[in-house]
Amino acid sequence: MFQTGTLEDTELSEDHEAAVTATTAPATTAPAKPNTPADRGELFFQRCLWCGTPAYRRSFCRACGAMAFQRERSEGAGVVVRRHGQVPHNTWFVAMNEGFNLLCQATGTALVAVGSRVSVVRTVAPLGQGLPVVEPTRPPTSERRW
Repeated sequence: MFQTGTLEDTELSEDHEAAVTATTAPATTAPAKPNTPADRGELFFQRCLWCGTPAYRRSFCRACGAMAFQRERSEGAGVVVRRHGQVPHNTWFVAMNEGFNLLCQATGTALVAVGSRVSVVRTVAPLGQGLPVVEPTRPPTSERRW
């Protein structure tokens, strides 16, 4: 049978004692607020480590089924693909430049239509729930608006 020594039987090094006192000592810096401007202004997405497919908030890759992702920062620009839901909610599907689709809510006074170029203004609502918010940067390119 495998036996291990108890804490009394083993000697602790000074490095271990220093690490224990460092973890039990009170923190001198205040914890970061959950919705600092850096958190709200940056959009992060996932890229599959096996096949490289980009995704947003997925638990597995839609292309290969892998569950290993790498987190990357998005530049936050995309094109409106289609409307989702009713008009009062103003929700749209946006094809981001990195290759993933994002369900988001549009804001601003400019007209949002299919084909409009948009940029992410806020990634989450103030309490951490809700949809990312986008703002139009350029109107649709053609008269037909796709």
